Amino acid sequence: MKIVFSIVVVLILAVTLQSFNQNFDLKASIVRGKSVYNTQCASCHMEEGNGIEGVFPTLIKSDYFADKNRLVKVVTTGLRGPIVVNGVNYDGEMPATDLTDEQVADVLNYVRNSWGNKAKAVLPSEIQQAKKAVTKDYKAY
Repeated sequence: MKIVFSIVVVLILAVTLQSFNQNFDLKASIVRGKSVYNTQCASCHMEEGNGIEGVFPTLIKSDYFADKNRLVKVVTTGLRGPIVVNGVNYDGEMPATDLTDEQVADVLNYVRNSWGNKAKAVLPSEIQQAKKAVTKDYKAY
């Protein structure tokens, strides 16, 4: 009986959480994110996301996007030191930004869904948790 009750509770929670995600407008987030990108990121990563090899990493089909939590930390707290993106070594600095949780989610949704990239939405409600998450290969600024 407890198992049946537990299964029902899990199913109700799953449906409820899914309905919250359906209210998030990814397309609108991407549009807002493009504006944030153009003012905060394009000067280094270039307007088309191609970066400058060995200096500023490409965002085009970037393998660095695999860890969403790491991306949140990079955008919010910056990055310093060596990293490898798509097999290319970089050793520079990216300063922290002073963006709201919504702006962080928007810019990540833009870069993760542009230039051939395709990824699930980053929700503004996920930003604070992502900042606290343990991430592999992250070097704080």
